[in-house]
Parts: sequence; structure tokens; C-alpha cells
Amino acid sequence: MKSYRKELWFNIPARRGFVNITPEVEQCLRESGVKEGLVLCNAMHITASVFINDDESGLHHDFEVWLEKLAPHEPVSQYRHNVGEDNGDAHLKRSVMGREVVVAVTDGKLDFGPWEQIFYGEFDGRRKKRVLVKIIGD
Repeated sequence: MKSYRKELWFNIPARRGFVNITPEVEQCLRESGVKEGLVLCNAMHITASVFINDDESGLHHDFEVWLEKLAPHEPVSQYRHNVGEDNGDAHLKRSVMGREVVVAVTDGKLDFGPWEQIFYGEFDGRRKKRVLVKIIGD
């Protein structure tokens, strides 16, 4: 069995944003040489997320609006976590969107359903953060 590990780094200039990381994960898969196995992608920061969904700008806008309704950034005083910080909402948004995804690998390709793509979600940006890509298989 083969094992592969790589960290992808991101620095989103805004507080929030979504990035399609499917091409980077596919490159990792090619580098790994794994033809049958599993890919794990997880955000290694508590205010960021990795999730699977459609790469459609209207949906990304809807996520932004929906998440802001669920956990509005302001007023920052509404979050007990924000004593000395201002990212309490980002922790809640990450909890909703998830920490990680696992994707099957078949014939050396990500075994997705229709329209599925892997995304990095940033909820407290403006600094470097990373995503772990771990691939195991044959």
C-alpha cells in the first residue's frame, strides 16, 4: 500500500471565501501514483473548512448569505469567544460546513458524483492556512 501526504497553503485576502481545490487534489493524486484507494482532505485550522459541492457562483453566494444569517460576524460582542478576538462566527461557520472530506479513488481518478468538486472554505482569512491531503491505496 502507498501513502502520500502534502499540505496545500492558502492566503485568502478577505475574511471569507471559497476556493475550488479540486485541481490541486487531482495533482496530488497523480503525484501519489495511487490508482485505487482513498483521499482525505482536511482543513488544519479551526476557522476553515473543506467540503464537497457544486462549483456554481450562485450557490457560493447562497452559502455566504446563509452562513452569515446563521452566525453573523457582527456585532462581535455577541460571542463569548470574542473576548480579545473577533472570529467567534468563523468557528461556528466551520462547524456547519465541516472539517474534511474523503473521496474514493478508482482507476487513478477521484470517484465523484455529477457536479461534485472539493472546496476550501475560509471564514477568518487574511493569513496563511493549510489543507492536508492524505492519500492511501495501491
